[in-house]
Amino acid sequence: MLRVAVMVSGGGTNLQALIDAVENGNITNAEIVSVISNKKDAYALERANNHGLKSICISAKDYADREAFGRVLVDALQQDQIDLIVLAGYLVILPEIFIRTYENRIINIHPSLIPSFCGAGYYGLKVHEGVLARGVRVTGATVHFVDAGTDTGPIILQKAVEVKPDDTPAVLQRRVMEEAEWKILPQAVDLIANGKVSVADGKVRILDEV
Repeated sequence: MLRVAVMVSGGGTNLQALIDAVENGNITNAEIVSVISNKKDAYALERANNHGLKSICISAKDYADREAFGRVLVDALQQDQIDLIVLAGYLVILPEIFIRTYENRIINIHPSLIPSFCGAGYYGLKVHEGVLARGVRVTGATVHFVDAGTDTGPIILQKAVEVKPDDTPAVLQRRVMEEAEWKILPQAVDLIANGKVSVADGKVRILDEV
């Protein structure tokens, strides 16, 4: 059974999608063990409590430097024997010690088709504002492994979403969540939990890919 920790900074809609997928059987061989946020008032922590999940607030602001922050994160995850970390709207740059300790065991959901509209400065509504400003007709979401860069790790899954002429950033954000993020993030966790994802030479291979 894959032991999963979900890290989130805000409302936790992707967390909810993961919780629902575990409860309805769309994610198998995995359990969500803990939810970690950098904000004590994040609604995601309440979602965790509502489903009987362990919830923790670990904020970089409470530690002298990023290395100390990273050590506390690693200690918390090792204490819970976590196998996979899912970043689901976690808006904190991860310390090097954290990424190094959990190489190829951290995944992230990004609300665009990487390599478009990703990297420094592209998060939340800013991604969708950029999409609309550029006038592209197709956007989407990407699940990828996390490495030392920003949105540069090996891509696991992507799903395209139509951009409509009358979209606002908020409307487009909601459509990308509903049509892409909430589908491919649980799918990625299920694939990993069932041993169907491997990484070699910076690329992901999905076994039995349909």
